[in-house]
Amino acid sequence: MSEHPPTLYGIPNCGSVKKARAWLEARGVDYRFVDFKKTPPTETQLTVWEAKCGWEVLLNRRGTTFRGLAEGEKAELDAARAKALMLKYPSIIKRPVLEHGTGDVTVGFDAATYEALFPA
Repeated sequence: MSEHPPTLYGIPNCGSVKKARAWLEARGVDYRFVDFKKTPPTETQLTVWEAKCGWEVLLNRRGTTFRGLAEGEKAELDAARAKALMLKYPSIIKRPVLEHGTGDVTVGFDAATYEALFPA
């Protein structure tokens, strides 16, 4: 089975996205980059990502966008409410999101994890 090049989703000026891109480029990994601001994830993509890693992993509660939400929007979060927020405010998705292999998803950047995914 042939694998497609990995796709990295995020925001270009995000520190974690910059680290992931630099890591991939330094190792010659062919990948595609999708800017959340230009091409926000669809509800279908979020559903797939949530199934792979859980909405709690996808939702970045530490970022300024989430912290700036009204208390009512942040209260009593569950999968459906979190997905609605991520669709409305793609910046609250933890970055980067990496689709790789035959549909696996990795959220955030960790050099050791990337090394295991793309061994030299």
